[in-house]
Amino acid sequence: MPSLESFYQEYPCSYNSPLNCDRPFQTAQQIKGAKFCLECGFLATLPQEAEIKGSQGTYQINSYCGVRGLGRLYSGIQLKDKQPVIIKEYLLPSRSFNENETIKRKETFKRVGGISLADSRIQNFRLVETKEAIADDKIERCYLIAKGIDSSQTLAKYIIEKGAMTPPQVREFLNQALQTLQFLHTQKLRFPSNQVQLGLTHGNINLDSILIKLEAHQKFSIYFCDLAIWENLFIPPIIPQPTTARPEQDLQSLGMVAFYLWVGRTTNLSSNQPLDPRDNQQWPDTDNHLKQFIYRLMGLETAFASAEAARQALLQLPKEDNTNIPVGSSAAVEVQKRLPMPLILLLGILVFLLLGGGIWYWLLSGKKTNEPNLTQWGTLLRAFAEVPNLPSGNFTYTGEKDSTWSFILTQPVDDSRLGNLLTKPRPDATAIYKYESILSADVNNPIKSIEEVQTGKKDFAITSLENRITSQLKKEQIAYDGLTVFVAFNKRDSNLANALGGQISLEQLRQIYTGKITNWQQINPKLANPLEIKPFAPTEPEAIAKFQEIVLQNNPQDKALFAAKVTQQDTTKTQNQIRSETLEGRATGIISFGIISKTWKQCSGYPLAIANGNKPATQPLFQKRDRRSINPSDDLCQHDDYYVDVTTFQSYPLGYPIFVVYPQDSNRQVGGSTFARMLTTRQGQCLLSKVGLVALQPMPDDINSYACKSVP
Repeated sequence: MPSLESFYQEYPCSYNSPLNCDRPFQTAQQIKGAKFCLECGFLATLPQEAEIKGSQGTYQINSYCGVRGLGRLYSGIQLKDKQPVIIKEYLLPSRSFNENETIKRKETFKRVGGISLADSRIQNFRLVETKEAIADDKIERCYLIAKGIDSSQTLAKYIIEKGAMTPPQVREFLNQALQTLQFLHTQKLRFPSNQVQLGLTHGNINLDSILIKLEAHQKFSIYFCDLAIWENLFIPPIIPQPTTARPEQDLQSLGMVAFYLWVGRTTNLSSNQPLDPRDNQQWPDTDNHLKQFIYRLMGLETAFASAEAARQALLQLPKEDNTNIPVGSSAAVEVQKRLPMPLILLLGILVFLLLGGGIWYWLLSGKKTNEPNLTQWGTLLRAFAEVPNLPSGNFTYTGEKDSTWSFILTQPVDDSRLGNLLTKPRPDATAIYKYESILSADVNNPIKSIEEVQTGKKDFAITSLENRITSQLKKEQIAYDGLTVFVAFNKRDSNLANALGGQISLEQLRQIYTGKITNWQQINPKLANPLEIKPFAPTEPEAIAKFQEIVLQNNPQDKALFAAKVTQQDTTKTQNQIRSETLEGRATGIISFGIISKTWKQCSGYPLAIANGNKPATQPLFQKRDRRSINPSDDLCQHDDYYVDVTTFQSYPLGYPIFVVYPQDSNRQVGGSTFARMLTTRQGQCLLSKVGLVALQPMPDDINSYACKSVP
């Protein structure tokens, strides 16, 4: 199936992926009854307690759970008997599907959405049980109601959290999966339309369409879901439609899934490219019988005739064998000949020299790489559970209404929202932390949250305004925040980011935002045509306060000019305006700034490196593959290819600390100090990094890596 980022391009999503974007969820949270995302017009998520009526009953939404495959997931209940269900919402947005296509796909979905045994027997063949398929006649949505599987997760999430499976675990996975495919391919099955069919191909086997439920003593059960016969109905017509899959393709897809589970990842760590099973070096060498079996399953050697034949061969495999026999070659059956002793000696010397040279080269070249020094990271407490002396009781803390902290609490992280995770960070403790944002009366002096702590109305606050913290309060740094300055970016054409060399200075920013520089030719006279500068600023008072502090040096005259000449607008709206003007083929001179959590992982604007005086410009965003700072030739639409380099960020001119602030009074400081200690564990630093803050110390580059996910 094509990447989701190629879907729904008719909607100008700043993340380039409307289905995975969190803005439709935010719109539904902020505006009661909202049907569409305020920023791009894509369908908003369903609100809590929304009801869906079907022929088998009425279902109520409990909470939004995220995206799986081509649909959104919600937990819910069937109102009649209060039984829990999982609701998968499929979308047919009007800009991507015309009226005829929508009607056809809805009708087909009602006919084929879900399967059962034709003879009505109840048997557990590890297929997620579907209750009914509902197509809404009034809006552009369909719903598949399914029985929930407690404590289950997709295989994709499993390998992120647990890492690679052992060979016995992979064998057990294949045993269960092949048994399910044998059933699916050979049994008489009934669709909701009462049509009976002999055998069905899954057609959509991948790490996201198989669930795993962990049980006691390292046992597990797997469940297949999201069959292609209904899942593919929601691929927009502009995307090439998949052909009908055959049973042998199910086996090949299953082989790839087993390969990924055994390796514990889907990409090559050195190249960041998808793993190639034909490359023998990518395989573990712990069980060559299993390796040979998976090769056959994928069709890279003599393919199995059916799922049944494959399962019988699996059950007859010899036990685990780590003899290093290359898969896919005749070496497995060659008779080894004894080499003459002098030749063995020469080969041994050669191997020794090569090995020694390799080690020497690695030691020398290791000094040149930008590998993070994780020494300090290793000294941190591992998780919230390791923080001692937790207090009891309810604590209320605060921050500015439109601050970074208020925004990041709404962001999705680890199958939840950061705000939900931090309300009760330790389920085993009785401390509950409730966040209440507050709006300062004077948006030019956003200090209300600090005053609330000082007067005893709140237990502590989160702020980046260090110069507003009085001597009556204590502060503990929990992360770095910062501003990025961005201009129009279009990788396919010559663009403003290129013309600026990917950078700008603080002095140039000061002159732009006070109206002293009004045309980009004043900065780069080589620009072919004059281009008016359109300066924008975000709506967050703290962000503006930090910009005025760092760039304008709080000069009263410059602040007055800033207020008179600069348009304030939500960062996402500015990104969308850049995107719209670029798509229309117009040269746009927009420049804006915003907090990192709203400006990373988007590709409408290029984040410029910042120069301060005579110092070289600093670009803290690094390209993952080459471990170097990004430049305007990089494709920023590949969000997983770049990250914030913590060491570099510490010298970034527009970076600044973010603090937990609490009273000096020892009787009142316990809630804030403990909260700060939890956020500075490895678990806390990982969570903050995932939502757009920057860790206090170098940490694993990949914030979704096993090193981050392994903390409970």
